[in-house]
Amino acid sequence: MESLNPLLDRLQPYPFEKLRRLLAGAAPNPALQPIDLSIGEPKHPTPALVKDALAAGLEGLAAYPATAGTPALREAIAAWLARRYGIPLPDAERQVLPVNGSREALFAFAQTVVDAGRKAAVLCPNPFYQIYEGAALLAGATPLYASNPLQNARWQDVQLVYACSPANPTGKVMTLAEWKALFELSDRHGFLIASDECYSELYYGEPPLGALQAAHRLGRQGYPRLVVFSSLSKRSNAPGMRSGFVAGDAGALQSFLLYRTYHGSAMSLPVQRASIAAWNDEAHVQENRRLYQEKFRAVLPLVRAPLAAGMPDGGFYLWLRTPIDDCEFARRLHHEYNVLALPGSYLARAAGGENPGRNHVRIALVAPLAECVEAAGRMMQFSRAL
Repeated sequence: MESLNPLLDRLQPYPFEKLRRLLAGAAPNPALQPIDLSIGEPKHPTPALVKDALAAGLEGLAAYPATAGTPALREAIAAWLARRYGIPLPDAERQVLPVNGSREALFAFAQTVVDAGRKAAVLCPNPFYQIYEGAALLAGATPLYASNPLQNARWQDVQLVYACSPANPTGKVMTLAEWKALFELSDRHGFLIASDECYSELYYGEPPLGALQAAHRLGRQGYPRLVVFSSLSKRSNAPGMRSGFVAGDAGALQSFLLYRTYHGSAMSLPVQRASIAAWNDEAHVQENRRLYQEKFRAVLPLVRAPLAAGMPDGGFYLWLRTPIDDCEFARRLHHEYNVLALPGSYLARAAGGENPGRNHVRIALVAPLAECVEAAGRMMQFSRAL
């Protein structure tokens, strides 16, 4: 159809569509129960306090919600940010905006800030979450990929930089020195920074440094050209609520609110009420971390040569190095041992002649503990037979 947006033709298939094609025609071993570790979908129970608040707020279905959310929700998010990161209480009216999950907001933000009328580039980490690339392409920009964004050489074209800390899929956390260098580049070249922090509460040592926290430590009042994205999906095991927030530079959020008002992206009042309950409670978050830490403690000692993996700084993924091509590894692991893993090359792009996801698979430790341990045993059995 000639009337379709031609930019749609530039989109690559989503990783899970690539995986479906990879596995076509190679049925899994029926003698083994299937274990799916390919998708980063939380499986721990949603806390009762969140479900109770959602049910108690159902009368709100009779009203149109405001795009900016209720003052009570914005204030709860602002208070959480201050507690979690040790920063001054953000202005709940100007520096906080509720959104329908971080995925939708990460995409929409690029549509708000990219000026496609001039040469535009968006810098993505590599490996990366594919929403960044799609957002750049549909905003009319050229995505750039850099394993280390500080090494990018085309700053004159960059209008937006996506950062992800803890990173998907590697679990790496950005340091204060790295944030300082990125902020200095933003000051020099004028690009905005979108920091994806949806895994910020899944950590197993010191809490990861956040972008607003880094900016505050460096004396950057008002968080110039910086916005952060967070979500209840991983923190509170509530991916179906589609609840998150954007916070930071008030001017950027004012423009984003204008875009979202036309986009029709208001969060329902029952979800807002449940979100307030979630942001106000930390006990369920601590229990969530404990469950993931238990899985890492059980699975990591099982990973031996020829496989290799280390403990991530944050998140619930193992970034596992494979002894053979990652696509072949994933295909045969599924066919012979009925375990689903995601090829790392599907989560990255070739840059400088090298795809940094090559010979890796991403393992999401979201299944029950016993299944994660069983999957690790099968992977070792498979890899030793190669």
